[in-house]
Amino acid sequence: MTQAPTPTADTVRRLVSSLLKDGTGTAGPEVRAVTEGGGHCTWWVGTRHVLRLAPDRDAALRLRRELRLRDVVRPHLPLAVPTSVAHGEWAPGLTYTLDTKVPGGTAEKHDVSAVGEADLAGLLTGLREVPVRQAEALGVPRAAPRSLEALRRAAERAAVRLAAADEFDPARLHQLTSPAAVQLAAQPGTAVLVHHGLRGEHLVVSADGRVRGVLDWTAAAVGDPAEDIAGLAVAVGSPAAVRAATLAGYGARPCLRGLWLARCDTVIRLAGHLDARGTAPPLLLQLQLRHAWEAILLERVTELRDEEKGEEP
Repeated sequence: MTQAPTPTADTVRRLVSSLLKDGTGTAGPEVRAVTEGGGHCTWWVGTRHVLRLAPDRDAALRLRRELRLRDVVRPHLPLAVPTSVAHGEWAPGLTYTLDTKVPGGTAEKHDVSAVGEADLAGLLTGLREVPVRQAEALGVPRAAPRSLEALRRAAERAAVRLAAADEFDPARLHQLTSPAAVQLAAQPGTAVLVHHGLRGEHLVVSADGRVRGVLDWTAAAVGDPAEDIAGLAVAVGSPAAVRAATLAGYGARPCLRGLWLARCDTVIRLAGHLDARGTAPPLLLQLQLRHAWEAILLERVTELRDEEKGEEP
């Protein structure tokens, strides 16, 4: 397999100059690499655009699919979705898209307000409204629900590692028993379009706490809506995530399932970093752990109703 070229500032500058010709003969806008994330070799282009370069063939396939998917989801969402002003190939078989920048910061820099939680509820509601068949027709894959019991066991092992480093009390995981994990299994027939990457850097948040946009749809799948609730729990905290999901019409089961997906994931990721397997900054992983483990009143629920039949499970 031919090694993909590594994009440089000169590569980006030449590409951008050809795309944003203004007839003035100037050197063009400033370009600089985006340090966070970077899975698509992302570059800021001046103050108004973002350039994303797929680094390999798989990423190029996902980027092409995202371009079509964004047009499908945009009418259903109350939030901004980036718009591509140009797209093509920056190297043979490797896709690029030059997008308009969505104004605002990120959820890692700005807290989400109560009105912002309503924005997140609109996001979750809109995703439920996207026709699954239409998404699948674009090539959006189906993702099987994860086993919460298997995740619980992995988190228990990781918690022992964190306890040795004085990072986490393993007793906190005792709240999630094996029977509870089984009870919180994903229910049949509940699959929706899931963003599957609602991390802090993908949520555009303004200084007043409003959520203005959602970035990077390359990981989207048809699957378990609890995954997006889990993503929000990690990004903005469990109470805000559960309030947003409740406003969107989700009941106790998917909310609690999302909560525990987030809690187990953050324990496992931080332990992985301590074992030199992780890549995210430790301070960010610690913040995500705190967000996921914020207490919510819903944890006191001991009996869950079957949301399809209205019966006790």
